[in-house]
Amino acid sequence: MDYEAVIGLEVHAELSTRTKMFCACTVTDPAKSEPNSAVCPVCLGLPGTLPVINRQAVELGLRVALALGCTPLPRSIFARKNYFYPDLPKGYQISQYETPLAVNGKFTIRTVAGEKVIRIRRVHLEEDTGKLTHITQPQAYSLVDLNRAGVPLLEIVSEPDLCNPAEARAYAVKLQQLLRAIEASSADMEKGQIRFEANISLRPRGSQLLGTRTEIKNLNSFRSMERAITYEMQRQQEVLLSGGLVEQQTVGWNEDTGVTFPQRGKEEAHDYRYFPDPDLPPLVVDSAWLDRIRREMPDLPEERIRQFQQKYSVPLELAEQILADPWLEQFFLGCTSDILLAEETARWLIGPLAGELNARGIGWEANPLAPTNMADLLARLQTGSINQPMAKQLLKWMLDTGKNPEEIIAREGMVQVSDVDSLKTTIQAVLHAHPAEVSAYRKGKVSLAQWFFGQVMADTRGQADPKIVKMLLDELLTALMGGQLSD
Repeated sequence: MDYEAVIGLEVHAELSTRTKMFCACTVTDPAKSEPNSAVCPVCLGLPGTLPVINRQAVELGLRVALALGCTPLPRSIFARKNYFYPDLPKGYQISQYETPLAVNGKFTIRTVAGEKVIRIRRVHLEEDTGKLTHITQPQAYSLVDLNRAGVPLLEIVSEPDLCNPAEARAYAVKLQQLLRAIEASSADMEKGQIRFEANISLRPRGSQLLGTRTEIKNLNSFRSMERAITYEMQRQQEVLLSGGLVEQQTVGWNEDTGVTFPQRGKEEAHDYRYFPDPDLPPLVVDSAWLDRIRREMPDLPEERIRQFQQKYSVPLELAEQILADPWLEQFFLGCTSDILLAEETARWLIGPLAGELNARGIGWEANPLAPTNMADLLARLQTGSINQPMAKQLLKWMLDTGKNPEEIIAREGMVQVSDVDSLKTTIQAVLHAHPAEVSAYRKGKVSLAQWFFGQVMADTRGQADPKIVKMLLDELLTALMGGQLSD
């Protein structure tokens, strides 16, 4: 039996508001604030307190809804979603369900098969929970931080239109770009500002019936999401092929072991006993309010990418990657004074610099390199005063020391050697020092030409001009063959 996957994503994004969803507590950075320091009687759920809707959160939610082509409902209802966990102070979460903020949108992604439209079922507002930290040694216990409790969340629920992990990733990546572009959410995964939940089922290929689904909770990276979906698809297939039945349940993802694990039976809406929150009036959105939000809407990603390409003449893939991260975009703009070098700059940022930062575990927001120093390095590379290997080594030293290119070049004596006579002497010395390899080359092992090139570059500490080295090496090797080989 051949099975196909049916995947829907629920995306939770923290909205970029100054205060929480239903109270005046400040939204804090979890890495910088003391636990339980940004709380009040309202977000603690103390008796007698009354919630008040955050207008800024509503406007940001409507901005996202409009960007996704959704239809905002003129009247939406906040409901109580009843369930108990230690990180939910009230014993219920204020959310929206039957009458959400907006419905029926669509979102176009690019796949290997071309463009694909993913339908958006609904967009709704709710409050976040607190955060639990589980301690296992020397004894097991959990700590609760309620700073996050009550932070505004926007949940974006897709229809089950995704078919594989790659499509799910493409959808999630583009949605993150959209949230950032319209300034609705920073969507920083490392800070938990955007989280994914994947609903997955399998069915016989070609069937229109939906299989029994499982939901993978709280995936906080694109890589984790892809891995978790891939594993869960394989697990369900093994169950079905063995004649078993997939159990409807909520599962977690263990990044270390690479497997999903059962958490609880999958709830249906009635399990949460939704009912309208008696302390909150219906949210009414009139046409004048929507018109103002439309007028103030920042450019959508497609328009920003188009403008970026038009200005800098870079390929689409590079433009998308540069604009995907606001910190990377700002760094690019800071080191791109010469528009003619824009594509080369983009390739260096996405390639060597990103690689070095990843190796050091540094994100773009913490990039220690000054844009002016990166621009200086690329200018020297362009003029030929340094070559590619030297530039890559220089980049490493710049990140290690914080010094500018001029200081490091002076310290290390990094000057590209372009003198023909000097390089010819070096090449002759290399050939003289390796008679066995020269003999093998003369017998037809022409691949050794690249090996000789590497030896010359190593002997010159990578400072030789590669173009001149290649030209001279070709001439000398051709002479060794008695003119039998041509360029």
